[in-house]
Amino acid sequence: MSRFRDLAIGTALAVTLGAGPALAERLGLGRPALPEEIAAWDVKVMPDGRGLPVGSGTVADGEDLFSFHCAVCHGEFAEGVDNWPQLAGGEGTLDDADPVKTVGSYWPYLSTVWDYVNRSMPFGGAQVLEPDEVYAIVAYILYSNFLVDDDFELSNENFIEVQMPNVDGFIPDDRDEVELPLFVREPCMTDCKEGVEITMRATVLNVTPDM
Repeated sequence: MSRFRDLAIGTALAVTLGAGPALAERLGLGRPALPEEIAAWDVKVMPDGRGLPVGSGTVADGEDLFSFHCAVCHGEFAEGVDNWPQLAGGEGTLDDADPVKTVGSYWPYLSTVWDYVNRSMPFGGAQVLEPDEVYAIVAYILYSNFLVDDDFELSNENFIEVQMPNVDGFIPDDRDEVELPLFVREPCMTDCKEGVEITMRATVLNVTPDM
């Protein structure tokens, strides 16, 4: 029942959100989002490099920037501080009972790292970093995971050349094609089977009716 409930809730929510702007305009609530406001939260950076701005940054520059902006939570070497996320390490732990999921051990695409740093970091001061600074910080995170050398420079031109160790560790989410059609098709209401017969009886509870 929970699967059907979730589907019903999702459908109702989609209808509500779709009607939201028109309803808000009719009731005089709010205003349409400006293009620059939408752009500020639009996820544009894709695994193939689409959406990346022109820029570059070295591991050396990234080390200084990481120390200033990121180390208070993530540690000087991206090892994590207290309960703040660990960004480096964890190689070979994904099949453990308590896996260490870091940029180096778990994240499949470098674009996720770049986009997350660009849009959400540093904590409490999101979107203050320039593109070159983001490239540099991401380069340092790669270096902290031993994925690049200390003289490496990351740019929009060589971005897709960096292959993450766990890029093949995920499977495609094909539920829209495989599972969803089973729950949205028209149900059979009459003559669904050629014949119906009782194959087992609940003899202990005596609840199976006689035909």
